[in-house]
Amino acid sequence: MFVQGDTTTTFAGALAGFYHRIPVAHVEAGLRTDNIYSPWPEEVNRRLVSHIADLHFAPTPQARENLLREGIGLDRILVTGNTGIDALLWVSALLDSRADLRSRYDAILPAHFEGRHLVLMTGHRRESFDGGIARICSAMARIAERSDVAVVFPVHRNPNVRRAVEVLHRHSNVLLTDPVDYAQLVFLLKRCRLVVTDSGGIQEEAPSFGKPVLVTRDTTERPEAMEQGLARLVGTDEARLYIEMSALLDDPDTYARMSQIANPYGDGRASVRIAQRLTSEAG
Repeated sequence: MFVQGDTTTTFAGALAGFYHRIPVAHVEAGLRTDNIYSPWPEEVNRRLVSHIADLHFAPTPQARENLLREGIGLDRILVTGNTGIDALLWVSALLDSRADLRSRYDAILPAHFEGRHLVLMTGHRRESFDGGIARICSAMARIAERSDVAVVFPVHRNPNVRRAVEVLHRHSNVLLTDPVDYAQLVFLLKRCRLVVTDSGGIQEEAPSFGKPVLVTRDTTERPEAMEQGLARLVGTDEARLYIEMSALLDDPDTYARMSQIANPYGDGRASVRIAQRLTSEAG
């Protein structure tokens, strides 16, 4: 039985496999912040899955080290990269080959966005519901006052997020959309100048296109991009986020340092490595 990631359904699936004595393989294993309340409840979910799973497909060497530190046997761990990067590169190649798809997605952007620096924003973390998302939106409202900037924000359906974005409705330089499909998200990643997000997946995906990432969280289970200078942990302070966005928009050296195409999370072959390990286990 396969489970992936760190959602509550991931943990429930692993627990169901254990109850039925079905071996469990965990894809995206070993991510840690070492703070059980951040992100909540994902950090605890993935720790619990690690002590149920029989096979652990870790995306990075650091994730493998986290598992080893917790007593998981080396013979049960394989560093594969992340399957999300497999999907990203496949969809990216599809967009490159399909002018009709690119045109369809480009048409969603208002005409006056043409020639502006596009900032892609996402936000949905529970730990930011106590005011964090509201502060992030205030920073986005300030940056949207610039004539050279446009913001695209696919808005999560959680009511806490929907209430926080009200401050952005009056800005013509901000496009608030319903959640987008994956191909459209990849299109926006390829099209944007920089990313402001609390999403773990987007932290992994953006470096494939050389897009700097400002992470609106206090902790991250994906430190590799930070260590390589491709992403920066900025929290939810309005002033700091505005300053960091302004630096990426105005300082070519800052942008160049954070926009190198070098993805520590995968090369597009994670699924192949997982399949090969399963074949060897079955053999």
